[in-house]
Amino acid sequence: MSEPVGFPGDEGQQERRLTVAQVRERAEHAEATFYESARFYRLVRANPTYASALQRLRAAAASGKPLRVRFLAPNSDIIETVRSAE
Repeated sequence: MSEPVGFPGDEGQQERRLTVAQVRERAEHAEATFYESARFYRLVRANPTYASALQRLRAAAASGKPLRVRFLAPNSDIIETVRSAE
């Protein structure tokens, strides 16, 4: 199970430690799956960090290293940011 991490003043947002299973690019977004969840998650191209987040997701899928993935809201399928879990 992934561990949620809260940030003071960031109500409605959530960050989780997740291991990338697969990343696929679609027309309007990239789609990611994680070993800790059966859901499909989206990184929308309109996201200002799209390129760097997509690069991190792909690298993590190849290496098997977990990431800290932040979503727009609890239980959301929209990825806001991606960063190293270390």
